[in-house]
Amino acid sequence: MSTVLTAEERRIFARASRRIIPLMIVLYMVSFLDRVNVGFAALTMNADLGFSPTVFGWGVGIFFIGYFIFEVPSNIVIEKVGARIWICRIMLTWGVISGAMAFVGSETSFYVLRFLLGAAEAGFAPGMILYLTYWFPAELRARLYGTYFIAIPLASVIGAPVSAYLLGFDGHLGLKGWQWMFLIEAAPALLLGIAVLWLLPDGPARARWLSAEEKRVIADCLARDRANAQADARHALWPALKDARVIVMSLIYFGLVIGLYGISLWLPQMVKGMGFGNVAVGWIVAAVYAVAAIAMPLWGASSDRRQERIWHTSIAAFLGAAGFVGGAYFASPLLTILSLGLAAIAVYVSIVPFWALPPTFLGGTAAAGGIALINSVGNLGGFVGPYAVGWVKETTESYSAGMLALAAALVAAGALTLIMRLRLTRKAPVAAPSD
Repeated sequence: MSTVLTAEERRIFARASRRIIPLMIVLYMVSFLDRVNVGFAALTMNADLGFSPTVFGWGVGIFFIGYFIFEVPSNIVIEKVGARIWICRIMLTWGVISGAMAFVGSETSFYVLRFLLGAAEAGFAPGMILYLTYWFPAELRARLYGTYFIAIPLASVIGAPVSAYLLGFDGHLGLKGWQWMFLIEAAPALLLGIAVLWLLPDGPARARWLSAEEKRVIADCLARDRANAQADARHALWPALKDARVIVMSLIYFGLVIGLYGISLWLPQMVKGMGFGNVAVGWIVAAVYAVAAIAMPLWGASSDRRQERIWHTSIAAFLGAAGFVGGAYFASPLLTILSLGLAAIAVYVSIVPFWALPPTFLGGTAAAGGIALINSVGNLGGFVGPYAVGWVKETTESYSAGMLALAAALVAAGALTLIMRLRLTRKAPVAAPSD
């Protein structure tokens, strides 16, 4: 049951979104760029350091092992100490480690720094998802997630041509172009990490730009929204982590993320393999993600209008699978790029309605832990997808089988989403709040 908002409530929430969503988008853009810019570095770094496709796939994927280990603890901490301080800590540590990637000189240092980068960044993405629940009722969240998540494709829209340009800095001060790329693209994380101490309030009650009356309206609306949530919403942490719905959603996200990072981290090399130069690769990749950036908020708005999440997630997953199949079998570079573009766009839009689902049956501390568990388990797909594509490429000297593997993961995710529909309709005992 959704909360019916008055015109005044909508005005206040719209004002709040204008103040915090743009900053959140910029923060997430920097986060995503610093985890996937290694895909562009690989255009020259792999040859400079002698990395095989398997080594590269393992190195980019091990990021998500560190992410997995530290995700749930980090997201629980963010609820205890507040978003402002913890997001600052996360950004400063990942900025330092991302810049240190410029000094990778062996397989071991590559693996260690990627693992540490994942550990440092753990908690950021689900922390931001949790943060939105402090501000907005369920009725508005899919649209806001769609707006917030455009940071993912926008990171590539901006980062792809910039990264390709920086690769041309070879020889400046004795550094390779990919080294300059890591150093320069780490700087925004460090600067913004300090800025969030002043720009990111812990919640509506701490926002200086809201009046006392506006804070009261938001608090009353969120309280009403929680009261109207499903009767079986879980609030206690450990029962929520064992909830079958949380487990199923973790598996769904695992499949989606296999596709997400399988394409994100390998698309530059796939396009270059078709005969394009580094600069052309940058613009082609940017064009794909520009379309995704437009599609994501539109898909989220469609999900909100219909108050429907399941079919919006599963249909997008199935379309992504179709795109990967086309990418595996088409011989024409144009058709291959269009198919891979469809795959990238579809898998990106799928995460918008997906993340509107957990708050419908999780609340309180359970929301922090449950969302973090879903994100951390799901993000293990970020290890499986890139590594599988790299291993297949080295074994078969082709990306085709890897694309089919990514398609299978998305089909499984789409099917599990439909099963999730049944899990959400089942009643479960109400767990007593622990917070």
